[in-house]
Amino acid sequence: MSFETQDLVDPAFFSRLENIQLRARAIVEGFLHGLHRSPYLGFSVEFSSHREYVPGDDPKHVNWQLFARSRRLYVKEYSAETNMNVYLFLDVSGSMECANSGRSKLHYGSALAAALAHLALKQRDAVGLTLVADSIVSHLAPRAKPQQLDDILCAIAATTARPPSDASKALHQAAELASRRGMVVIVSDLFDELPAIVEGLEHLQFRNHEILIFHLLDPWERDLPLSGNIRFHDLETGQELVTQAEGIQQAYRRAFAEWRDALDLECRSRGIDRVELTTADPLDQSLLDYLVKRARAY
Repeated sequence: MSFETQDLVDPAFFSRLENIQLRARAIVEGFLHGLHRSPYLGFSVEFSSHREYVPGDDPKHVNWQLFARSRRLYVKEYSAETNMNVYLFLDVSGSMECANSGRSKLHYGSALAAALAHLALKQRDAVGLTLVADSIVSHLAPRAKPQQLDDILCAIAATTARPPSDASKALHQAAELASRRGMVVIVSDLFDELPAIVEGLEHLQFRNHEILIFHLLDPWERDLPLSGNIRFHDLETGQELVTQAEGIQQAYRRAFAEWRDALDLECRSRGIDRVELTTADPLDQSLLDYLVKRARAY
């Protein structure tokens, strides 16, 4: 399924993001002045420490009160702030085509990625996009240029879902392209074996990235609110299964809950935020609620 770029942009929603920030939890390295803590020291933002004056230092940074007490010259140093790289990983595998509630996970995730790209570019961060399935489908390197949002929208709109998914392979490949430390935002249903997902996440953390996961589900996938004889169609393999819903409903819900709980435990043990959303959740309010919660925490 493909869609137009305007389908991914909600001007009213984007305007509500104007006063919201997506801050990094960790220290990041960047090239532009921005919102995030830098490992480097300068003379611009928040007081950090003193050091002894050396010839060439600007006298306006001398702590004259300290000089009056100690008769020695010290200058104030400040923690710098910087921009960061935001790496958007959007899952475009076949399972993202699921649309039992009327809107596919792919469309919902694409609109979410577009909103995050707009937000990051607004705060002068460099944003890139990697579309993943069984491997990397396409890749845009992070840029902070004004045209980057249009490039991201066009890349998403031109993509159709493709089977199958291979989380380990795709995340390993994407990690190699995410060369500078930053924030990786994964938008996916994560329908793969848990060890494969964990391997990919560990590779990203090995490269010192902060990871944020928006875990997208169709409400039917989570709750299986069906009855009677049902034909199930696997969007990635094409296989079909006819069965009575009531006969598998309890076991399915239990297995799904166990998988989700195990995934949540793996994420929490690694300090990874996992935000679970369904395509029935209002995208604008769900994202705003998370961003406000995150801002209070960090």
